Amino acid sequence: MVNKIVVGAHYGLKDWLAQRVTAVVMAAYTLIVAILLLGQENLGYASWRAFMAGGFMRFFTFLFVVCLIWHVWVGVRDIWMDYVTPTGMRLALHVLTLLALVGYLGWAASILWRL
Repeated sequence: MVNKIVVGAHYGLKDWLAQRVTAVVMAAYTLIVAILLLGQENLGYASWRAFMAGGFMRFFTFLFVVCLIWHVWVGVRDIWMDYVTPTGMRLALHVLTLLALVGYLGWAASILWRL
């Protein structure tokens, strides 16, 4: 009998599931926004501002951005792990990617709650 010993970070199932869940949330957001915007007669700055001013849309948009950031992190991290072999360069790319994504999340939050 052969016992297979699995070593490594064990990211597989958790990250696979995270990618699928975040994709479903982003798809649902896209459908809801498309349906709500197609129902608008006059789509201008005032109607867009009123559309995004509600607490539900702010929360749902922020949830979309969080899912997008998480989805991107899993994908880009896997690319760095698969294709960048020098450990120092991989670590630097991980840190730079993470800093950029956290910055984007903060920027999105400041835009959403500035309305």
